[in-house]
Amino acid sequence: MARLTDEPARELGIRIVSLDRPGIRDSSFQPDRKLSDWPRLLEQVVEHLDLREFRVLAISGGAPYAYATAVAMPERVRAIAIVAGAPPIAEITDGEGLLPLYRWMVALYRSRPGLLRRCFHLVRPFLSVRSPVRFRPLLLKMLLLRPCDTESLRDAAAFEAIFESQRLAWRASAEGVMADAEIHAHPWGFAIEDVRVPVRLWHGKQDRAFSLQLVQQIANRLPNCKTRFVNDAGHYSLPIRHMREILEDLVSV
Repeated sequence: MARLTDEPARELGIRIVSLDRPGIRDSSFQPDRKLSDWPRLLEQVVEHLDLREFRVLAISGGAPYAYATAVAMPERVRAIAIVAGAPPIAEITDGEGLLPLYRWMVALYRSRPGLLRRCFHLVRPFLSVRSPVRFRPLLLKMLLLRPCDTESLRDAAAFEAIFESQRLAWRASAEGVMADAEIHAHPWGFAIEDVRVPVRLWHGKQDRAFSLQLVQQIANRLPNCKTRFVNDAGHYSLPIRHMREILEDLVSV
């Protein structure tokens, strides 16, 4: 989804460094990786780039990685922005507030993880294929999205930014995607209360993936958080329509 930042970042003079997590796209697969591995990897990158301080933008499933980085490197992370971000799923016992698909995946992983892994391998050939343009309206209908998300994804550039990143993740390997999913299903290894850096928490009030109620609970636990709850915005339309505003707010911290 980093493609969504390109135009507004250029206009605002912001340097974007976007990394593929291990096993995603062209990044090498890392067996048995944990969330705590990410800040150590990122530290090597920022040392190589000679960045003394930086800010972190995380969209959707990137949220745990941003929080982990803030906890591990508070002296270098100026602030983080979480956009339509995933909550600590391991703390959700009944799946309430999650997209039904996510709820099913979490339940299956907790009961029969091997079966979920096989499912990932079965769907990979289909999810790694680029959707023909003529079939995109049908795909948007099948996804049962909020109207605001469907409308935003009618834009070809926005559709590519969202779904091409997902397709390329699956193209690399099902194991890479599975490893990422497992990190979401496991405890993060720290408490949300440990995130002391400034947090800008952006969420659409129409988000079906992660409910506003779940996100509000996270916001209440963060010591230094300002929320931006946007009317008529969903999981996809929020970053598509509001990226310039999100970036401007983040660099102002």
